[in-house]
Amino acid sequence: MELTATTTVRRPVAEVYAFWRLLENLPSFMAHLDEVRTTDEKSSTWTASAPFDHTVVWEALITEDLVEERIAWRSTEQADVPNEGTVSFLPSPDGAGTEVHVHLVFDIEAGKLGRAVAKYFGEDPRQQLDDDLRRLKQVLETGEVVRSDGAPWGKRARKEFPQRPAQPLTVEERREVLGA
Repeated sequence: MELTATTTVRRPVAEVYAFWRLLENLPSFMAHLDEVRTTDEKSSTWTASAPFDHTVVWEALITEDLVEERIAWRSTEQADVPNEGTVSFLPSPDGAGTEVHVHLVFDIEAGKLGRAVAKYFGEDPRQQLDDDLRRLKQVLETGEVVRSDGAPWGKRARKEFPQRPAQPLTVEERREVLGA
């Protein structure tokens, strides 16, 4: 699966790059990421939540690190979910912030079936990436992920209220809503 997403953060490139480069910061805005432990300058161990209460752990290597421009990485051969990606940091056109461009490639177990089941249970990877970048913007611009009274527990609320992209109601759901 290949994913791309972009957001603009109203902070200088140097600040956005430095926040992302400190890999331990990533779980603060990536909902499915539980922990990142840096083992040396280029290596790290990642732990993430997966659908159906599974946990996925992998080692990653930074393959490119252009200060205040781009970070690229790839998982090692032993990864449960092989992945690689890049994040690029560009000054926004108006000069008031940073464009963050993310490109991810990963191998989901069970191929199309695994993606369909995950999507059915509210785990659409494209939506997850968009949501993660929205939270990155919030963390860097306000200092925290903005939470509503309806979901004050953040990541814990995901299990109670799984989300999925907006879509029309099914015939059964319409009947339920209309009481027919």
